[in-house]
Amino acid sequence: MLPDTLDPITLEIWWSRLVAIADEAATALLRTSFSTVIRESNDYVTVLMNARGETIAECTLGIPAFAALVGRATRQILTTFPADDWREGDVVLTNDPWIGTGHLPDIVVIMPVFHEGRLVGFAGSAGHAPDIGGVFRGGPTELIEEGVLIPPVRLYRAGLRNDDLVSLFLANIRQKDIVLGDIEAQVSANKVCARRAQEFLHDTAQADFERLGSAIQDLAEKAMRDAIAALPDGVYRASLDADGAETPTHIACAITIAGDHMSVDYAGTSAQVTHAINSVFNYTQAYTIYPLKCVLDPHSRRNEGSYRAVTVTAPEGSILNPTFPAPVLARHLTGHLLSCVLYQALAPIMPERVIADSGGAPALRAHFAGEDGGRRFGQLLFASAGMGASRARDGLSATAFPTNSGAGSIEALEAVSPLLFRKKELRADSGGVGRQRGGLGQDVEVANITRGPIQLTLLGDRERHPALGLLGGGPGAVATAVISDGRSAAMKSRTLIAPGQSVTIRFAGGGGYGPAAERSPAAVAEDVRQGLVTAEAAARDYPQVQIEKTPA
Repeated sequence: MLPDTLDPITLEIWWSRLVAIADEAATALLRTSFSTVIRESNDYVTVLMNARGETIAECTLGIPAFAALVGRATRQILTTFPADDWREGDVVLTNDPWIGTGHLPDIVVIMPVFHEGRLVGFAGSAGHAPDIGGVFRGGPTELIEEGVLIPPVRLYRAGLRNDDLVSLFLANIRQKDIVLGDIEAQVSANKVCARRAQEFLHDTAQADFERLGSAIQDLAEKAMRDAIAALPDGVYRASLDADGAETPTHIACAITIAGDHMSVDYAGTSAQVTHAINSVFNYTQAYTIYPLKCVLDPHSRRNEGSYRAVTVTAPEGSILNPTFPAPVLARHLTGHLLSCVLYQALAPIMPERVIADSGGAPALRAHFAGEDGGRRFGQLLFASAGMGASRARDGLSATAFPTNSGAGSIEALEAVSPLLFRKKELRADSGGVGRQRGGLGQDVEVANITRGPIQLTLLGDRERHPALGLLGGGPGAVATAVISDGRSAAMKSRTLIAPGQSVTIRFAGGGGYGPAAERSPAAVAEDVRQGLVTAEAAARDYPQVQIEKTPA
């Protein structure tokens, strides 16, 4: 039995063990997944939830913002499959963007946890499928064109797989074996999570997760509320413009702090568009709360309690709260920008914690598709731009934020697709100038080594609106892409790459922090020595420093 008062040491040990359960499930997913999107690029999450679908423990790695989304999806699924309609061995999945993580390629899979014959919780995971059918990466004007929409349905019932459902689903996608392999890997991860959760309850002599889950959720909530209460009450505003699609889009943000509660309102944001950059409200909430947790309470472990102190609102029918059937495939091109506008708004009251805009907010995705020896392939490139600088240090180079998905091993990508990476290096002079320099983007050159053309689809931003600096810092370099025959590829485009040709994608740099005139001469000299900044750029941007130019 759980004692009336749980001492802090026991609570810490048990809480750590719950997180370890979610982490072990994540390891199972990584070890058994088929696609490089999950096992190399980190585009997944695993969580343990109570019987109401509230997260208790979330995996350490994976996509942090997704954890809250799996909990919300589970609570929505429970309206379709009530608690008394679950059996051991059931598995439900969905990729409905308005229920799950915001676009069709992300598949949410949940499984019940039973203990002594009672439903005591759920194991959940989300993973990005490399293919979901529909228009091949780009161009849809409504959701139905983006792929197969799966409402909450049972993949397994009491341990028996619904093969009719599987056959129907696989008939509508291209990479059948890989996608099904990833889904079954999520099922395996959930089984690990459920089994370890049952062992935990047995070992600790608890009937369920109610009291322990509430205790750790309350602690997580208190940590966030204490951090908010330490800030001055008031309303803090910022706005930004993004490349958008055919025309730029606008995001307006008002943060209201009242005691230990924070509300974020996006009134004044652009209306939803017929291009796939709309961010469903679930995704908007997640990518609002996660960047705030990073600066308010970075050290406490996340669970449902972490999200209770922040309320998010966005106008219905806007790019941050679109209505069905808006296209949402590239919702990250809007949702990732929220970290930038939030930090710009909070800079006057917490300048020591926020960072300048990151070049990878939003992340740039490149999708390569074609045939190799009669076999169709599709491969996503997850590479990172530069992070924004902070008051304490330069921005991190080639580092993802606010997502944490990355490229993974180039060798692994080359092993599963007919692509040759000729170059992957830091992009000199791409970080915004400032007292602290913005993080560098990178140059990635990818060659087509097949005998036929390859279609390249780019889903990106930062082509016309760079990552802005903070408190006097300069903007980072914009993103570009150039084919080896001299053609340019726009950040939202589809382009054919002929056999033997290559494309060089130049990822954006992060914004700088503080005036460039205050940068230390030693730091500038070290940047030049390491090749992060050219001597010519140093002489132009930091005239207070004497730099010898390299002889031609």
